[in-house]
Amino acid sequence: MSQLNSPLPQEQPNSKKTAWFIAIFLLITTAGLMYVKWWPYYHKVITAAATHSIGESILGDPSTSVSPSWSSAWEYASAYFNAVWKAAILGVVLGSLLQVLLPSGWLLKVLGKTSFGSTAAAGLASIPGMMCTCCAAPIAVGLRKKNVSVGAALAFWLGNPVINPATLVFMTFVLSWKFTLLRLVFGLILTFGVSYLANRFAPDAEPLDIDQVTADTEQEITGSFLSRWLKSMGSMILYVVPAYVLSVLLLGAGRVWLFPHISEAAANSLLVVIGFAIAGMLFVIPTAAEIPIIQTFMSVGLGGGPAAALLITLPAVSLPSLLMVAKSFPKRVLVFVIASVVFLGILSGIAGMLFL
Repeated sequence: MSQLNSPLPQEQPNSKKTAWFIAIFLLITTAGLMYVKWWPYYHKVITAAATHSIGESILGDPSTSVSPSWSSAWEYASAYFNAVWKAAILGVVLGSLLQVLLPSGWLLKVLGKTSFGSTAAAGLASIPGMMCTCCAAPIAVGLRKKNVSVGAALAFWLGNPVINPATLVFMTFVLSWKFTLLRLVFGLILTFGVSYLANRFAPDAEPLDIDQVTADTEQEITGSFLSRWLKSMGSMILYVVPAYVLSVLLLGAGRVWLFPHISEAAANSLLVVIGFAIAGMLFVIPTAAEIPIIQTFMSVGLGGGPAAALLITLPAVSLPSLLMVAKSFPKRVLVFVIASVVFLGILSGIAGMLFL
């Protein structure tokens, strides 16, 4: 009888410790999101409802000719980082904290499987985050370092920007409910459908032995919490920041080539839809910046088709965010994601040509 009851005193402290770690992580996450996202977006919703605008396009006036140059690159990078730096810091902090705070066993039981359930759980967990693709990337990297499945990590990464509830509300007030409906439909397909299918492109897609992975992870844990966190955060900064900054500068310099002025005759053509779908997939923007970009482009004659293509591809991924997660996902998975984003952007563009 005593042998049957002997594990109980050992399990209770571990369960209590796990609960404390999860609670601390959730508290930090909630406080960070409240400061960086939720409270500012509450005020922005009021502004959007009153003015039908959330600000000027970060790309500027598309009818104004801007030559590619280092000054153009610096101008865009400055505007971009001024808009995202708080969320970028929060993303790195949370991405490093989850590696040292969240127990592997608990995380893998929820997000470690290649089933649709794990993908759906991660996609739903992304909804309160409301981060842009680059700010969510460090968290996706952290999830993959904890052996979370490809589908779950992708659903969290893609869900943050494309099914962002605040962006959907802004969109309804500034553009129209038709844009919101298009974004929601294709955003759900991308977050849950594409992410789930991406598991098939991962060479390690077979089910993990969660108990074994957890045991191996626990054996590798050495050092204090602070030393492990600083090591995790330092590694993440060295891993993601250089490629992030350089690629933003590069895209800032070349934005005039990615989004050229379109003639009135071609403003709603399939060729422009395809071109804008590819350009939108590569380009990097802050959260919800696609709304004033589309609003400004349409004010100078851009058709509903190319606008609808940008609606999906601009927020979903970008060259900087792809570089940030490049070592965390198999190349075949990222190629599949890139192709899927462009394909869904083109489908959205065709729908925009017909209905917008």
